[in-house]
Amino acid sequence: MPFKNQFIDKDTPVPMYFQLKNIVLEEIKTGNLRPGDLIPTETEFGTMYDLSRTTVRQAIIELVGEGYLYRIKGKGTFVTKPKLVQDFMRKIESYDDQMKRLKMTPKTKVLSNKIVQASKGVAEALNIKQDDDVILLKRLRYADDEPVVVLDTYLTINCSDILSMDMNKSGLYKYLSKNVSTAVKRVVRQFEAVAATILESDHLQIDVGYPIQLVTTIGFNMDGREVEYSVAYYRGDKNKFIIELNA
Repeated sequence: MPFKNQFIDKDTPVPMYFQLKNIVLEEIKTGNLRPGDLIPTETEFGTMYDLSRTTVRQAIIELVGEGYLYRIKGKGTFVTKPKLVQDFMRKIESYDDQMKRLKMTPKTKVLSNKIVQASKGVAEALNIKQDDDVILLKRLRYADDEPVVVLDTYLTINCSDILSMDMNKSGLYKYLSKNVSTAVKRVVRQFEAVAATILESDHLQIDVGYPIQLVTTIGFNMDGREVEYSVAYYRGDKNKFIIELNA
């Protein structure tokens, strides 16, 4: 049973919030708390260890920030699963293939699949004129039923037949690879830490302002022409990124 033999030593100079933080960490590391488990509320922790809510909140905030816990609005605070290893800096691979390789179940929810006019930023990324027609494919992607990334993908108008496809089940790179002019052979990615807006908060089930990773991708075909421009928002508590460099 979690927290059965744990206690706070109020006679030590070690801050009480830090002691509580280590208690929760120990319960996670020993397996008494497992991924997905709901932890006690701030009030319950306060009663268990005779601590103020401010002290408890500081411990929980640090554990959430470090990726050991996550919050769901109206439901509580839970133990997080091990972070997904995003190693797409080393290879071009579909999301489904990546999740299957990690022995997780992928799922995609298409939020939008339509023609829009290219903004200045999209036009520059795809090397087209501003206000030219492009395809916007907006998707929310899951791993084992947990939302981990929401992304907007812009495609040149020669990909318009994608509008009639069920992209909940079809992979984007698999579709693009059917035509030599759209098959992605090289990508350029950029990473940036940002705060979640209301939109990302709703899709990824996190608080507004929560740190997320913004990853932009430009995909090129074998002739070096721009085919794909994607803007992806990854949950910071669910993902970690690996970059491999060779001397």
